[in-house]
Order: sequence, then structure tokens, then C-alpha cells
Amino acid sequence: MLTKIKQRFQKWVKFEARVAHNIGFTPNHVSVVGILFAMLSGLAYLNWNTHQALMVLAPILLLISGFCDALDGAIARIYAEASIFGGFFDSLLDRYADGFVLCGIVLSGLCHPFWGLLALMGSLLVSYARARAEVKGIGMESIGLAERPERLLLLVIMSFLNIVWSGALNLGVAVLAVLANLTVLQRVVYFHRASKRREESG
Repeated sequence: MLTKIKQRFQKWVKFEARVAHNIGFTPNHVSVVGILFAMLSGLAYLNWNTHQALMVLAPILLLISGFCDALDGAIARIYAEASIFGGFFDSLLDRYADGFVLCGIVLSGLCHPFWGLLALMGSLLVSYARARAEVKGIGMESIGLAERPERLLLLVIMSFLNIVWSGALNLGVAVLAVLANLTVLQRVVYFHRASKRREESG
């Protein structure tokens, strides 16, 4: 759903893309910076209870990681630096980013392990479903309720709410778990229909 907004956002960050490019950053460099911020976010979540500042820092770091995810695409588009490896590398690092953040939340006790693990599993399978479908020539972009931008935004919002309402992040992760796995189901149904139409027309 928010993938289209992300694509528009990539057009809005032309200035940042030019600055990053002039410094010498390639899309892959920005992807690496993004995963580093995701790791720091995961560590901040993990140590959430040790210092009050981490309650604010964790979602901010997650937002920066998400910004990098949009920025690398903007640089690739503006300077024609998109590559097959770059797309693969970016997608791979996104999965690691999801893992770092959700593991930090689960291990810190900010959410029930059941919901945390279900959210992690669903998040990984959303990406896997798209990858498998696109191998067969069936596009999956924008299919489903909870692609990565939606999941990231939900975690950020509920993290900030958790500062004033204990339990908000647990609720957010539970909602994420349901929506992510529902998205997997939506993609299964979409793939089934698309592949069936192709077989019938072929």
C-alpha cells in the first residue's frame, strides 16, 4: 500500500540523493548505512529499560534506516546506478534489518514472544512470497496490506506510543503479526489467480 508513497518519496529526496552521490555514496553504500542504523535500533530496543533516552532513540534510528531504504532507490534511479546485484543486496539487507529490530523487541520483553516470532516469520515470508512469484514472472509489488513501509511505520508509531502507554508496542507487534501473515495469504491468492489465468491463456 505505502510502496507507491515510498516511490513518490524517492522523487522528493532528490536533494539528499545528490548530496549523498556527490560525497561518493552508491546505492549499495546507503543500503549498508541503513542496515547499520537498523542494528543500532535493534540494540536500542534490546536495552530499552536501561536508559529512558533509548525509548525515543530506538524508533528514531528505525526511521533513519527506513529513510536510507528510500534514499538508495532514489540514487539508483537518478544516476542510473540500478543493478541486478543492487536489488538483490538491498532486499537481503532489508530482511536482516527486520530481523535485528524484531529480535531486539522480543528479547527486551517489549512484546510477547509469540507475537514477536509470528511477526518476524510473517515479515520474512512477505518478502519470500514476492521473490518466488517474481521468479515466475508475476509481479507482487503493492500486493497486500502490510509491505515493509507499512510494517516499519506501525512499529515506529507504536514505539512512540509505548512511552506513554505501556503495552502499546506489544499491541503493535501483534497487529503487525496478523497483517504480515494476512499479506502472505493475499499474495498466495493473487499468485494462484494470476498463474491460473496464465495457464488458461497459454
